[in-house]
Amino acid sequence: MATTSMNIRMDSALKKQAQELFAALGMDMTTAVTIFLRQAIQRQGLPFEVTLKRPNPETIEALAEVQEMKKHPERYKGYTDVDAMMKELLD
Repeated sequence: MATTSMNIRMDSALKKQAQELFAALGMDMTTAVTIFLRQAIQRQGLPFEVTLKRPNPETIEALAEVQEMKKHPERYKGYTDVDAMMKELLD
């Protein structure tokens, strides 16, 4: 089988982390990339799902609440002392 070289640019920290992971799995970067490419060809697409992570409705509501609190802090009580906050919450 004839081989060829491929050059890619990536963040050096990402490369180091990937090399450490692949070494722990008993392979080098070339083997890992080859596996990725073979899987992509076999599946005729990326060998994993690529999606946008969207928060669930509860998280969206909580984020909106935080934005509201930032916009109008005078409407909300704040604490600088955790013990005082816990005392008020539990009383």
